[in-house]
Amino acid sequence: MLKFGDFENWVARPIKESGIIGGKTKTVYEIGPNATIPGDKPYTNAGGSPWATSNVLAKVMGITKTSNAVYPDDRAPGNRCARLSTQMEECKAAGMVNIDVMVAGSIFLGKMLEPVKNTKNPYSKMEMGVPFTKRPKALRYDYKLSIPAGAGRIYSSGFGAKKEMPGTDKAEVLVLLQRRWEDADGNIYAKRVGTGRELLGRSTNGWVNNHNLKINYGDITSTPGYKPFMGLIPEAKSYYARNSHGKMVPVREVGWDSPDATPTHLVLMMSSGSGEPYTGTPGMNFWVDNVGMVY
Repeated sequence: MLKFGDFENWVARPIKESGIIGGKTKTVYEIGPNATIPGDKPYTNAGGSPWATSNVLAKVMGITKTSNAVYPDDRAPGNRCARLSTQMEECKAAGMVNIDVMVAGSIFLGKMLEPVKNTKNPYSKMEMGVPFTKRPKALRYDYKLSIPAGAGRIYSSGFGAKKEMPGTDKAEVLVLLQRRWEDADGNIYAKRVGTGRELLGRSTNGWVNNHNLKINYGDITSTPGYKPFMGLIPEAKSYYARNSHGKMVPVREVGWDSPDATPTHLVLMMSSGSGEPYTGTPGMNFWVDNVGMVY
């Protein structure tokens, strides 16, 4: 089991939004030791938790706003899980701002950098991945998925009109093992050691327990079951990490590593959406529990 991967413990952050957008106090949740941290203070991972979420404190044009799409939920009495939801976040202030942003609930290993000040390049606000040198066979987790019947996808970044997109979104689970290194200029590069990535596009009849996502090692492009979304991450969509100078830089995946290579980092993300940022199927809910590695 990954630390806090049973989702029994959560940090609650009651934050009062700016009066100009209603001044309501909203609770933002994080995965970590049971605690309440009031006020609009930027959050850093508590209690040694490796988990971050897409839940954020934002301060845009002097306005304090929250976004929360990951929630603690009761799987059964005394047994909690995480619920990742796709929903529209609204921010309206007369004469100043009128923004609707489509948000997919996501959890990942790493850190979210707060406060968020704009909607540009969302990956640059997420420190993706944690140090890791093991070679697991699979990622194991329990899940439940609910997709509204007949629902489509909507793109809404907060700027410009909302766009209806073809098809229905899917939930996504991603586990990547990378061997990273840094050059003299502080650029970070990586080779892909291990890959597990799947899209889940059908509602389930209750919980699916002990589901295994196999991790395949080395270059998998010619293996049975390979799909293009399992390939190397394009440079334009690179995840970010902090270099030795403390600067956030893209992690550029430059090739496949040998099948017996030892990784330096683990990237793990679970999300109620699988498309581009700010795109999703409203009302989709993806519950996950008991996330761990199989050796």
